[in-house]
Amino acid sequence: MNRTTYPPGGRLLLDRSGAVTAAPSPARTASRRRPRPRSQQWAAWAFLAPVTLYLALFYAYPLYRNLDLSLRNYTVRSFVQGDAPFTGLQNYRTVFQDPAFGPALAHTVAFTAVCLVFQYAIGLALAVFFNQHFRLSATLRALFLVPWLLPLIVSASTWSWMLNSDSGIVNSLLSTVGIGPLNWLTSPSWSLTSVIIANIWIGVPFNLVVLYSGLQSIPSSLYEAAALDGAGAWRRFWSITFPLLRPVSAITLLLGLVYTLKVFDIIWIMTKGGPAGSSTTFATWSYQLGFGNLLPAFGPGAAVGNLLVVAALVFGLVYLRVQRKQARA
Repeated sequence: MNRTTYPPGGRLLLDRSGAVTAAPSPARTASRRRPRPRSQQWAAWAFLAPVTLYLALFYAYPLYRNLDLSLRNYTVRSFVQGDAPFTGLQNYRTVFQDPAFGPALAHTVAFTAVCLVFQYAIGLALAVFFNQHFRLSATLRALFLVPWLLPLIVSASTWSWMLNSDSGIVNSLLSTVGIGPLNWLTSPSWSLTSVIIANIWIGVPFNLVVLYSGLQSIPSSLYEAAALDGAGAWRRFWSITFPLLRPVSAITLLLGLVYTLKVFDIIWIMTKGGPAGSSTTFATWSYQLGFGNLLPAFGPGAAVGNLLVVAALVFGLVYLRVQRKQARA
């Protein structure tokens, strides 16, 4: 009896005459494929080169220089000549032992948390409101983008004028209801509140735009089915809108967190971290250490900046871990 031999890794085919032939194995077929032309490889590297160069020059190198600054005892002379001695973690110990560390940390946490909560809540409320598609909805939505489009120096200067103790419009409005003038920018009790209000006003449009885009991806059929089942507006929001917006909300809060941690322009223009350090955050403290004194402390200033980088990196890793768990579920 004839015995058919199967080729390793191959399969049998029938030709037109009915004879059984062995098909070439996948390994042999792959080996016969032509390699990618060298011109295509060079084209791929050419497209990647600008992005790689940009990341190296404006991200990798500044991070390396900031880390090097925090690990050496830099003075003005050594900063120019480049012969600063290596001190290890001494700059970080100096920062942790500084009396200003505790208040700056508390102000940074309070500033970041309050801004995130109010920016997200107000942005979500406005996004749901504009999602109703009433008349002038597009016009009003465009007007809400003005704070986001203005340069930060213009926005901060405007709020400084509005919150001025003597001639500010805010105190003028408060006086009409019998409330005395408040020292918004010069009182330790109100300086942090002032910069928080200004930053919330600037950050709300970003939350509005991102959350409104997320609402557009929710099918309207879900709301129609819920309405037929007797669900009210508040029930539809908690059962449909809010759960389906979780991925968009997560990235919105993450980006808002990273942005708020590094806010410097608004605080510096309005209060310069004062008075008496009452509105000093890590961002302004880092600048004060490195550039705000006659004898700059480059090392401790870079160490404070690296603490902000580590905080943003930790929250980014937490976000990625949560996203992976949600994808697996």
